Amino acid sequence: MNIVFMGTPKFAVSSLQKLCDEGHNIKLVVTQPDRPFGRGKKIKKSEVKEKAEELGLEIFQPSRVKHADSVQRIKSLNPDLIIVIAYGQILSKEILDIPKFGCINVHASLLPKLRGAAPINWAIINGDKKSGVTTMLMDEGLDTGDMLLKKEIDITDDMTAGELHDLLSEAGAGLLIDTINGIDSIKRLKQDNEESSYAPMLRKETSLINWNDSAKNVHNTVRGLNPDQFAYFIYDDKNVKVHKTLIDNDSDKSDYDAGTVLRADKTGIYVKTGEGIIIIKELQMPGKNKMTVEEYLRGNKFPEMIRL
Repeated sequence: MNIVFMGTPKFAVSSLQKLCDEGHNIKLVVTQPDRPFGRGKKIKKSEVKEKAEELGLEIFQPSRVKHADSVQRIKSLNPDLIIVIAYGQILSKEILDIPKFGCINVHASLLPKLRGAAPINWAIINGDKKSGVTTMLMDEGLDTGDMLLKKEIDITDDMTAGELHDLLSEAGAGLLIDTINGIDSIKRLKQDNEESSYAPMLRKETSLINWNDSAKNVHNTVRGLNPDQFAYFIYDDKNVKVHKTLIDNDSDKSDYDAGTVLRADKTGIYVKTGEGIIIIKELQMPGKNKMTVEEYLRGNKFPEMIRL
């Protein structure tokens, strides 16, 4: 099939590679413009652009894909399909109407649940036991198009957003190929809007740990933000990132206030929450690399019986 591929981040790379491996004709790869990144503001290519260059594909990076010249360029290719995976710009109806078989999106949730920008993170933050990928025919709404195929993925108790991301990226690539192969015969299923939920973009305030929350919810937040922006707490007027936690199911310190450091030793930093105790296993001090609590305590102390 003649395909225009639209995507930007790492999540879309597996699908682009898979399409090429399966022999599909990628007429054009549309991705976001190169942007300044990090403290040094060094110009950074998208992961999709890097993969497209490796594969020798033609690349198009419009600042606004809705503009008439961008629409005309895509239309001139007469694609059978447009594949859209985390592209980062809203497509106009004019673009949606171009391809013979429509625009197929690979979305990282079991629609209609978790429409929106950050479904992988929110699946874990919400404590879901299952996630998955859905292929759908795009319409003008936000992840509201008719569903085609789904694949479920189990979420384990210690899985991070980064680990789930990689599983879903690979699953999405396979599901995309199955969808293309069955495009003439797959039954379309309308989404039930009453069952929908929303996964908004992550905000900085989401990362600050609320010790009044339950240990389970703190643990889910730590997992769900790793490695995108990391949960953190404030200690000695510094933001300390938390990379890994465990829930302590053995101790009972109900007399202490939430946020109290009950214990700090090589097994971790034990903090009372609104319900239960969380054990911080890996942390990162400002300007330092990630380390285990055991490594940190070899050259530092962490006071007990303070409130974070």
